[in-house]
Amino acid sequence: MANREFSEILRRLERGESAELARNIEGIPYLRRFVPRERLILLGGGHVALALARVAATLDFAVTVVDDRAAFANRERFPMAERVVCDAFAPAIEQLDVRAGDYVCILTRGHRWDGECLRALLQGTEPTYLGMIGSKRRVAGLFAALRDEGFDETRIARIHAPVGLMIGAVTPEEIAVAIAAQLIEHRRAVPKIEDFSALAQTNTDMEALGFLASGEGKRALCLVLDTRGSTPVKSGALMAVDALGRGYGTIGGGCGEAQAMARARALLGTGKTAVMEVDMTDDAAADDGLTCGGTMTVYIEDVGE
Repeated sequence: MANREFSEILRRLERGESAELARNIEGIPYLRRFVPRERLILLGGGHVALALARVAATLDFAVTVVDDRAAFANRERFPMAERVVCDAFAPAIEQLDVRAGDYVCILTRGHRWDGECLRALLQGTEPTYLGMIGSKRRVAGLFAALRDEGFDETRIARIHAPVGLMIGAVTPEEIAVAIAAQLIEHRRAVPKIEDFSALAQTNTDMEALGFLASGEGKRALCLVLDTRGSTPVKSGALMAVDALGRGYGTIGGGCGEAQAMARARALLGTGKTAVMEVDMTDDAAADDGLTCGGTMTVYIEDVGE
C-alpha cells in the first residue's frame, strides 16, 4: 500500500514546493527539509555564464540562460541548460516569472544591461539569491542611481555584488567557481526552526522518495541524524531499503552503509524503529586511506508495505 506521508512529500516537490519530514526520536524532535530543484537564471550568455552553467548543472541547479544575442543564447552553446531564452532582458524576466525560490545572476556585457535587469527584477518577486558581476565602482554607481530612482534600499542591500566569494578569481572559469561557491553557501545556510533540530542536507533523491511512497513491498527508511568526524554525508542523508537488501539513495556507502541496511532488513515487517551508531573507522579499506574516519547516528524505520 502506498505510504501517504511520503506520497504527499512527492506531490509537493513535483509542484515545485518544499516539503518536510518530522520525527520525534528518543525525545528529540528532528526535521528533514526537502527542497525542490532550484532554478538558476543567468542573465547574460557570455564566457562567465557558460562556465557557470557547466558547474551549476553538476550541482543540480535547473539552469536558464537569457541573452538578447542569438549567437550567445542558443541550445548548441548551452546544452546543459534546461531553458535558453533569446530576448531583451526586461521582457525575458517578465516571461520567466521570477519566484521566491529562484537564484539569479546578472552577468551581462555592460552597465546598461545590468541596470535593465535590476530595474525589472526589483519591481517583481525577490528571488532567494540575486548576484551581479562588476567592479566595486560600477556596482556602487548603479546602486546609487537605483536609490535615486526610488527603488527599495533594503532589497538593493541584499544583492551580492560584486558576485561570488572573494578567492582572487581571474579567469571566467575561476570566477564561475567563486560564484558557484557562493550559491552553495546560500543554499546550505540552515534556517533556525523553532522546536526542531533541523538536519543539514535538504537535497531530494526522487528514487528513494519514490520507493518509500510506493506500495512495492516491504521497505525501510534510513536517515542520518548526526555525524561526528569525517563522514561522506551529513545529517539528513537518507536511503530506502527493500526486502532484498537493495538500496535506493545512499548514506555514504561502504561497510557503514551495509551495517545500516542489514539492520533495516531485520526491521522490515515489524512496524518498529531503531537508532544505531555506525563507526566508519573500522572499514577494511581504511588502511589504504579510502574511507572517512567518523561516526554517524542513523535512524531506521519500518515504513510498511
